[in-house]
Amino acid sequence: MLKAEHRLRRPVDFRTTARRGVRVGRPRIVVHFLPPDVTASTGPPTVGFTVGRAVGNAVARNTVKRRLRHLMAARVGRIPEGARVVVRALPPAAGASSALLAADLDAALDRALTRGGQRR
Repeated sequence: MLKAEHRLRRPVDFRTTARRGVRVGRPRIVVHFLPPDVTASTGPPTVGFTVGRAVGNAVARNTVKRRLRHLMAARVGRIPEGARVVVRALPPAAGASSALLAADLDAALDRALTRGGQRR
């Protein structure tokens, strides 16, 4: 489970990360990454999840969110200190296996970290 110190909670942080961060899309998810030099934060990396109604009913949305949270808990160590990440689930995420979600998350996160480092 993703620790509380790594959870992104404030709506303004979600909005800022999505608007100013690097955006990387995959078939089932979109990752927004805001590097630590932009956030001016020195704390642990924070991660938030967005799962809209297009993904499915409440049960499907919560299931997708729990699966993504579990997958991200194992990957939070790859994110630099002070950075923010927002993972947005797309409708195909509801029917995807954990292996497919993990592959999309790995690919999107790697690409976002690479692009975020080059933005300086």
